Amino acid sequence: MQRLVLSRRVLSRIGAGVTGLTAARELLRCGFTHVTLLEQSHRIGGRHLSVVKSGQSPLMGSTPFEMGAMRMPLFNTTGETPTEGQSLMAYYCKLFDLQLSDFPNPGTAQVRSTGIYLREGLLDGQPEPQMLIWKNPQGHTPPPTEKLQQVYGKWRHFAELMTREVARIYGSPQWENQWASIVARYQALSFRDLVTLPALTHWAAENPGDFGGLGMSQEESAIFYSIGIGDGSWGAFYDVCCLYPLRTAIFGFSSQLQLVHGRVDTDGNPIPSPYLGVPSLKDCNDLDFEPPRYLGLAALDECLMFTQTSVNGLSFYDHCRNRGAGFLTDTSVTRLTKLDSGQLRVTYDWKVSSSEEKSERHEDFDSVIMTLPSWIIETHIQLENFSQNMLPYSIINAYKTAHWETSCKVYAPLKKSFLSKNKKIPQVIVTDSFVHDVYAYRYHDAYPYDCILLSYTWEDDATKLASFDDKTLVAKCITELDRILLRASNIKSPISPYIDAQNAVVQRWITDKNALGCAKLYRAGTYYEAVSLMKYNRDYAHVSGLYLAGESFSVDAGWTEPCLRGAIDAVINLCNTTQAEFNGGFCMDDYPEYQTRP
Repeated sequence: MQRLVLSRRVLSRIGAGVTGLTAARELLRCGFTHVTLLEQSHRIGGRHLSVVKSGQSPLMGSTPFEMGAMRMPLFNTTGETPTEGQSLMAYYCKLFDLQLSDFPNPGTAQVRSTGIYLREGLLDGQPEPQMLIWKNPQGHTPPPTEKLQQVYGKWRHFAELMTREVARIYGSPQWENQWASIVARYQALSFRDLVTLPALTHWAAENPGDFGGLGMSQEESAIFYSIGIGDGSWGAFYDVCCLYPLRTAIFGFSSQLQLVHGRVDTDGNPIPSPYLGVPSLKDCNDLDFEPPRYLGLAALDECLMFTQTSVNGLSFYDHCRNRGAGFLTDTSVTRLTKLDSGQLRVTYDWKVSSSEEKSERHEDFDSVIMTLPSWIIETHIQLENFSQNMLPYSIINAYKTAHWETSCKVYAPLKKSFLSKNKKIPQVIVTDSFVHDVYAYRYHDAYPYDCILLSYTWEDDATKLASFDDKTLVAKCITELDRILLRASNIKSPISPYIDAQNAVVQRWITDKNALGCAKLYRAGTYYEAVSLMKYNRDYAHVSGLYLAGESFSVDAGWTEPCLRGAIDAVINLCNTTQAEFNGGFCMDDYPEYQTRP
C-alpha cells in the first residue's frame, strides 16, 4: 500500500475481530513494526464465529455452524466469478485461497425448494393448512399465489425504478449529488414508513431523490415482514432508517451471496496452513488461545493473523512472537487517556476471565485504533482528557445512540439423508412462527453431517427467546417445526428424525459480553450522525491519535465488507498522519470525503 517514513511508531489496536486483524496485517505490510493487538476473549474473529465440532482431528474437514456472519457479498457482476468482485472480501478470499459456493437463500435457484408458512398455513383462505412451495430453478420464477406475487412485485417495481437510475449515473461526477438527494428524501423515514409509502410510476428528473415507496397495504406489509426480498424476514429492518435496507438491496449486499467453506481442498479438508493441527497457541504473555481450524468464515480471520505477509515472510502472529510483545488475549481495556505528551495511555485488566488473577496494567502508544462494538466502548471504557477538537460530543453521542440489533441463531447437525433423500420437506422454510427462518444446507458430500439453522431471528423476534435456556430453546424449535410440518396437509412429515438435538448450538449476540449486539444500525433521522463517525478519522484522528474502525462506525452494518473498508480507512489515514509516501501517486485528494448534514 505505502512506504512509511516512521516505521517504529508505537500503535495499539483494541479488538481482534476482522477489523482489528485486517488493520494489524496491513499496518505490518506498511512498515509499522511496533503494533499491539488487545483482545478480551480467548479467540480471534469477533462476530465471525464458526463453531466446529470438538474432538475431531483438525486435519479433517467438518461442517461449521456460522453463529455470526454467514453469507458474503463479493460484489461481482453477473458472469464474473465471486473472487473477481470489486470488494475487499473478494481480494482476501482470492489471496487466502478460500473456497466458496452460492449461499442457499430462500426463493433462489440455489435451493431445491422454499416453504412459506404464514397465518398457520391459511394465507390464501384454503380449506386445509398448506405450506406454499416456491421452486425457482432458473432464478426467474416468482413466489407462488397471487397474494405473494403482489408483494414481491411491489418490491421489484420499487427496486427496479431506483436501480435503473442509479446504474445510469453511479460512479459518474453526478453521482454524489444524486445520492445526497436520495439521502435528503429518505433519511427521516423508517423502513416501515417506506413499505406503505405510495409508489411512483416513474422517476422525475426535477425531483431526483424521490423514488416513492413500495405502496403496500397493511396486509401486504405484514407478509413482506416475513418473506423479505428472498433472503428471509426483513422485519428486523422495519423500525430502522430505510436507507439501511435500501443500501443493502440497491448496492449489491443482497446479490450473489457466498458461503465460505474455508481454506480447504476438493475433499473438504484443510490444506496445509500455519499452525493447523497444533493443540493450543500462546499469546505474547503465554496465555492459551484457540488455534486455527481454517474451516468456515473464521478461516478469513485466521489467515489474516497467521499467514505470511511480505515483511520478512512473517505473519502478524509470528512477528509478535519474535518481538515477545504485540498480541494479548484475556485482556479487557478499561480506560483510554490522552496524555500531555500527546501519547495515549491504554489501561486494561489482564487475565480478566479470572477474578483471582486479574490485574490492572497500562501501556502508552502514539496512536490507537478502536474496533469495538460501540455499546462496549460506552459501557466498558472510560475516555479521559480528550478535548472537543479531539473527540467532539457529537461523535460520542452518535456512537452511544447507535442501534445494535439483537439476533439469535439455533444450529444443529442434520443427517445427510435429509438433503439426499427427503422429497417432502423444503430445504428452506420461511414462517411467521417464533422460529421464523430455517435453512438446511451442505458444505461437502464427504462430511459426516450437514447443518440446519433451526431458527434465525432478529430484534423483537430474538428477544422473545431470551428467557429460555439453550436446551429448552432447541427443543421448542424442533417441536414447533414438527407441528408446522405435520399440520401442513401437503407435507405431513416431521423433521425431528433428521436432527441431532444433543449437539445443537445456540448463540445470542445481545448477551455475549464481547459483542452486546449483532449488527449496528441507525434509526430514522440519524443517518447523518452515522456518517459523521465515518468522517472522524480524516477530521480528528491526526489531532487525537484515536482512530475509529469497524462496524460501529459504518452505515452498512451487519456485513463483513464495511469492516474491511473501515480497517483500510484507518490505515490510510494513519499513514497520511505519519507522512507516508503512498504508492501509485495516490494522495488524500484522491480519497473520497463523506458528506454529512447540509
